[in-house]
Amino acid sequence: MTGVDPDRLDDQQLMKELETIHRTRHDTLLYGSNDALRAHNERMAQLEGEYLRRNPRRLTAAGRTREGARERYCGGATTPGSAGV
Repeated sequence: MTGVDPDRLDDQQLMKELETIHRTRHDTLLYGSNDALRAHNERMAQLEGEYLRRNPRRLTAAGRTREGARERYCGGATTPGSAGV
């Protein structure tokens, strides 16, 4: 594993690591080697897993749930994948 074991990071360090890995994600996907992408995936999963373990009751936005997404499209002319026709 690259980096400090996520369970040894304090909350502030964990958030900094998460911010960094999310910021570098796109470039790693587009330009990184397969090994770099695999390492990035593993590290991201470790960090996110630790965040979720520490924050099981974190706030969620209604629009970021499946039900919230369905509500955005119900009753309107636009459905996912349509041009509003």
